[in-house]
Parts: sequence; structure tokens; C-alpha cells
Amino acid sequence: MNIGTLLPFVEGISNTYLSLFNKIGEQIYLFYIVYSRVILDYINIFFKSGFRFFLYITILLATFYLLMAIVTSFRKKKSPKYVEEGKEPTVTVQIPTYNELAAINCAKKCLEFDYPKEKVQIIIGDDSSDKSVSAKIDEFVKMHPEILITRRGNNKGYKPGNLIHMLKYTKGDIIVVFDSDFLPEKDFLKRIVAPYKDEKVSVVQARWDIKNYTQNAYSVLGGMISLITHHVVLPFAKSFGGNTFLCGSAESIRKKDLEEVGGWKMGMLTEDIECSMRLIKNGKTLTYLEDLSCKCEAPYNFKDLAKQQMRWAYGVITALKLHLWDILKSKSAKVKDKLSVLIFSSGYMFSILILLLTIFGTLGIISSRPAPVDWARFLTETAWNLILTSGFLIACTVALILDKRIRQIPKMIGASLSIGLAVTYFVNMGIFKAIYNRGMQWFILNKLGNKVTIK
Repeated sequence: MNIGTLLPFVEGISNTYLSLFNKIGEQIYLFYIVYSRVILDYINIFFKSGFRFFLYITILLATFYLLMAIVTSFRKKKSPKYVEEGKEPTVTVQIPTYNELAAINCAKKCLEFDYPKEKVQIIIGDDSSDKSVSAKIDEFVKMHPEILITRRGNNKGYKPGNLIHMLKYTKGDIIVVFDSDFLPEKDFLKRIVAPYKDEKVSVVQARWDIKNYTQNAYSVLGGMISLITHHVVLPFAKSFGGNTFLCGSAESIRKKDLEEVGGWKMGMLTEDIECSMRLIKNGKTLTYLEDLSCKCEAPYNFKDLAKQQMRWAYGVITALKLHLWDILKSKSAKVKDKLSVLIFSSGYMFSILILLLTIFGTLGIISSRPAPVDWARFLTETAWNLILTSGFLIACTVALILDKRIRQIPKMIGASLSIGLAVTYFVNMGIFKAIYNRGMQWFILNKLGNKVTIK
């Protein structure tokens, strides 16, 4: 067969296939014309139904936070309790630090404790890679030889790795941990060790008092997250006899109980939460002192706030993956303690629900039948949805009232509805990284205490 006879043959086959493809295309187009709107209507129903479903869950969760705020606002304040003189347990104060001069400020405050000097050991765990920071810490300790410095030469395992190393040098029966930006008052030790007269108590957590809350919108939002935890969530858990959680600083733990459950877990981004869950699983008692506060800092720029919230979300979800099922089926943990775990971690549901509401709401609008926008209906429904899901904001408002920061309420609402929505993206990123076992590094935050030295 020569080329002259081959070309018509090839053209005939090509035309046949082109005709076939054209017919298929016409059928698909006709199917689209006839059924596309029907399919889109079903898709629209799916997304609108999903939006309502997640909206109802959000309303229930927000209402629960509102109820927690109401309960805690009517609780009677108890008078501060101090350890009985002459019966003070031995205490080791641990200050883990990494390139933070703020640790010196914290150590200065610890030197002022009105606690028997012979029963207090102070350790600065210096993991700094910045030699100038280590040199200044050394200079400070030379003037206060009662302080011990421990060094590993690296930051392996992050903060829990540092705590594990300091434990080797710890002599006290009670361990008190401060992050470098925390500034305890003179009577802090006498008050935080008082509950240990009950041998069943393994942990005592103090309340955080955000000293730079009013610095800017970022510190308002960062501080608000701590305020609602310490003024609403933890007091509520305590009100029905549930356990509290170690919060990472201004915390204390009985050394033998820490060792009994295996110590700190190397490399955890929230070693406090993870250890708390092991203690709860083993039937230990963790209590909260809302009347004892310690000044500390909140992040004051967006980058640090986003990093902090992403790390906390990652750490909490990782701890839940490790221990939640074991806690729920544990015979040692009481029902109220299991509820405490669920309540404490429930805040992260808001971030996931906001994401789901955004996705389902947007796709529901896109898949709707083309029509002029009914702005009156849209604005009315949006307003009602905001009101019905505002329990969390109201709980935050109650927390500010309890903290005597009433004037900051408008700033808090503004920051929550603006910066807060952006921060939820990073919170969700932390949650999903933890769910899918993606790695995450430890983030060092900027601290005002690194720039300002207290006298």
C-alpha cells in the first residue's frame, strides 16, 4: 500500500473517531444542560445541611462555655492557704531556658521567696546556644552561688529534655517549674505547696496573670486564651471535683509521682498536658489554685501568637492521641476526671468548627441557584448565627470581668473577630499536623523580659 492510498484510509479513521468523540461530547453537554442544575441542587442541599449541622454543634459548645462562665462567676472565693510553719516540704525550683535573659528576672524573684532557705533549691537549666546569654547567666549566678546551673550543650528534646536533665540534680520532694517570663511573688512557694499536706495530691497549678495584656491587639488575644483557661475552664473542672492540668509554668508536682508515671516525655511540645494525662490515667489528683497567681507574658506580635497557638494545638492533640482512649477506659480514673480531660481539650473544637462552617457555608453559596442577593435575609441570618454562637465570647467577657479588666472587653471582641479568625488557621494547621503525624519544631517566642531587667 503506497502513501497515496494510505492517507485516505487514515483520514477516514480519523473522521470516524472525531465523529464519535463529537457525539460523546454532545451527549455529555446535553446531560449537563438537562441534569447539571439538579445535581447542583443536591450538592447545595448537602452543603447547606452540613452547615446547619455544624452550626448546631457550635451553638451547643458555645452554650456549654457560657454555662461554665456562669457557674465560675458565682463561685465563692476562698481565702489563701499557707503551708504550716515548720512543716514545709523541700522544694526544687526549676527554670528551663533557651537563649532567654528573662530567666535572670525569674531567678531574682525566686531568691525573694519567704520560704526556709535550707528547704529551697533553685536550678536554671540553660540550654542556650547564644554564648552571650549563657555568659550573663553565669555572671548573675556568681553573685548568687546558691543557684545551680545545669547545661546539656544542646536543646535536644526541647523543654522536656531540659526538665529531664534537671531532674538528675533535683533534691526537693516538690518540683516547681517556671518559664523564664514568669515572676512569682514572695509567698508563692508557701501557698503552692499547702495542698500537699494531702498525700493524694500530685499536682498543684497556679493561675496565670498576664502582665502585658493591654500592650496591643495580639497580647489581648493571646492573653484572652490564657484568661479563659484560668478563670473559666480550670475553675469549672474544680467546681465538680474534676482534675486540673499542668499548664507548663507556675506549676508544681510531687517528684515521686512524676517518677512513678515515667517522668517527662522527651520531645513533647506540650509536656505538661501529656504528663497530666498520664497522671490522670493512673488515678492521681491534680488541683488548681485560682487564688494564687503568677505574672507572665502573652505574645505581642502575630507571628509569635500564631506559632504559640499552633504548638499548643499540636501538643494537646498529640497527647489526646496517646492517652485519651486509655483514660476513658481506665478503672483508676474517675468519671469526673475523664470529663475534665474532654472539657479541657474542647476549646480546639471551635477552630475545627469555624473551618467546617467556612467551607460548607462558602460552597453552599456557590452551589445555590443564581438569584439576586437578599441582603436583608443574609445580614439577619448572619447576625443570629453570631448571637447563637457567642457563648465563647461571653465566657471570655466573664473571664475579663473576673480578672477586673472590664475596659478591655471591646478590644477582646474586636481582636477575636479579626486576628482570632486568622489565628484559627494556624491552630487548625497544628491540629491536622498532629492527626497526620507530621513533625513540628519547638518555637522560641520573643519576651519583654529579655529586654528589661528587673531590680
